[in-house]
Amino acid sequence: MTDPLAAVLARYPGAVSFRYGDSAALNAEILALVRAGTKTMTCDALAAFEARGEALPETGRIDIALDWEGAPALAVETVKVERIRFDRMDEGRIPPQGEFRDLAHWRAGYEAYLTRAGHFAPDAMMVVETFRVVEDFGK
Repeated sequence: MTDPLAAVLARYPGAVSFRYGDSAALNAEILALVRAGTKTMTCDALAAFEARGEALPETGRIDIALDWEGAPALAVETVKVERIRFDRMDEGRIPPQGEFRDLAHWRAGYEAYLTRAGHFAPDAMMVVETFRVVEDFGK
């Protein structure tokens, strides 16, 4: 029997697989926002990528977002990558992230998320990725 992730990775050479969020509920919420087209930008601390040994997003690369169980959910292409300090995030980058009401809500949510992961600092370097959905494996 073919491994579904291996088959998808073979179709997208150079792709990296990853999970949104740090819980099943958050993962499902974020995948739903991406599928709806509400979320076209995401971010995480540079230190978190380094701690996980995960490749940073690269403009033009297509990566595979997994559901919480590890099954391929979406293929997303990175359109733009920026590095912005946590304390320099601006209001204009909040709406494309989909799940936040405003900058204060983003700061509270990401401070909690990064604290759970052990990566919060007011000056933490954030990797901000703008992306587009290429394929939805749930359809």
